[in-house]
Amino acid sequence: MQTQHVLTPNLDIACETHGPSTGDPIILLHGFPYSPRAYDDIAPALAAKGYRVIVPYLRGYGPTRFNSPATLRSGQQAALAQDLLDLMDALAIKQAALCGYDWGGRAACIVAALRPERVRCLVTGDGYNLQNIPRSTQPLDPQTEHRLWYQYYFHTPRGVEGLTQNRRALCELLWRLWSPTWAQNAERYPLSAPAFDNPDFVDVVIHSYRHRFTYAPGDPALEWMEEALTRQPAISVPTISLCGADDGVGPAPEVDEDAEHFTGPYERRVLAGVGHNIPEEAPEATLRAILDLLKG
Repeated sequence: MQTQHVLTPNLDIACETHGPSTGDPIILLHGFPYSPRAYDDIAPALAAKGYRVIVPYLRGYGPTRFNSPATLRSGQQAALAQDLLDLMDALAIKQAALCGYDWGGRAACIVAALRPERVRCLVTGDGYNLQNIPRSTQPLDPQTEHRLWYQYYFHTPRGVEGLTQNRRALCELLWRLWSPTWAQNAERYPLSAPAFDNPDFVDVVIHSYRHRFTYAPGDPALEWMEEALTRQPAISVPTISLCGADDGVGPAPEVDEDAEHFTGPYERRVLAGVGHNIPEEAPEATLRAILDLLKG
């Protein structure tokens, strides 16, 4: 494994790279509050099969840095997707297989929906990850609202200060709540926690959870993409959705409510005993899904 810094219009993106530079590219994307450590058992296995594997730190995480202090520390969904497109452009990757969950899954789903020619195939954690922001003000059922407490906390000045002062303890709590049956939380969390010490982490996280509820303006340069996402575009690339049956933030429903958003080859796999941190909790199932699509 090597660490490579990739300069894009907005970021200096730190990426962990595996495998030959001539191999077919696979990009693995982490979520909040996670890091590339989620793919420790997956990236080397793919590299051993000859694939070029790229695992970036998202904006606000680890060694990734903004190029300018004037750039909005946006965490909106379009920013994450644009970062992925910019990374692929900077690395001269015309098309890649994508795997992501949570924030990373959102970036992957958006690129698959809006730029399908850039995506060979997609493994997405929890299905169709595009936010429907115009409907975000509509209340959900109380049980779902309860699981989103942290998002509402981040809407307040108290939440900003809480994340600032207690980022490691707060993120560790989310790990435990979201993966309640995973025995390795205590062992694995310290490996990812240093990534949250990034100087832009708090600003990016707070903006992410405020923008999705229309409580913070987005980056004007990305308004075209946000407008396109309001139409909830379908995903046509070959896709496997991995869902954790024990996911503490969004348990997999019995009926696949996302299937209608996928117009190409599509399969949902519900993983028993797995929470929100899908690739780290279920590396074998994640690897199998990636390879199944690549072989197809």
